[in-house]
Amino acid sequence: MRALIESKKFSSLVIAVIVINGSVLGLQTYHELPSIVLKYLRLIDSFCLVFFVVELAVKLTVYRGQFFRESWNIFDFAVVFVALIPAAGPLSILRAFRILRVLRLVSSVQSFRRVVASLFIALPGAGAVSGILAIIFYVSSVISTSLFGAAFPEWFGTLGSSMYSLFQIMTLESWSMGIVRPVMVVYPNAWIFFISFITITSFTVLNLFIGIIVDAIETVKEQETNSLKREEESQAIVSELQKDLEAAHKKLDQIIIQTLNSR
Repeated sequence: MRALIESKKFSSLVIAVIVINGSVLGLQTYHELPSIVLKYLRLIDSFCLVFFVVELAVKLTVYRGQFFRESWNIFDFAVVFVALIPAAGPLSILRAFRILRVLRLVSSVQSFRRVVASLFIALPGAGAVSGILAIIFYVSSVISTSLFGAAFPEWFGTLGSSMYSLFQIMTLESWSMGIVRPVMVVYPNAWIFFISFITITSFTVLNLFIGIIVDAIETVKEQETNSLKREEESQAIVSELQKDLEAAHKKLDQIIIQTLNSR
């Protein structure tokens, strides 16, 4: 069973069932579909759930206590467990989270797992960049509230509204015609503040996030490459030891044969 669940064909089957199940859960939101279609969709959903339960049962049988040492296995177990909650009762609202089964694609596809692992590695650096961005936001919000709050209270009347307006400007969503140009009608030199803010946040700080994540992905890929190299080296050492052992056995056989012949 271990060879079966670790084979590429079984992994491909799991991915296919996850995709089918995700599609079925999406189609079930169309309540105007014919009742017969909804009935078959429920049957397919039940089949997929049974498949996931059997898959976890097999893995628990094979790996036993080691199953819960892998974080991705715990994630899969939690997702399937939520789907087993009854549709009635106080916990029935959790049934809405059945779509989380689609997230099992993350644990089943190696490239997806690499990206998630990279995000976790990038968290410390991303946290530092977020702190810098928060400071820039706070300082800019105080400045914009002091400069433009009196004339434009809807956008910059309070610290909170200034933060929201600056967030909209940072995302470049209708920032020019929607906010900046009307402000420049009253304050012609306001472009200096807004252009500086966009340059610092959108083109500098946010690009730091991208750089940190890309660097984390490269780190994860390097770790995987080193791990594969170590495995290949270990296999090469084992094969060499096997060859030496076979040669030693042959020599031993020859010595035994020669000894018997001499007698």
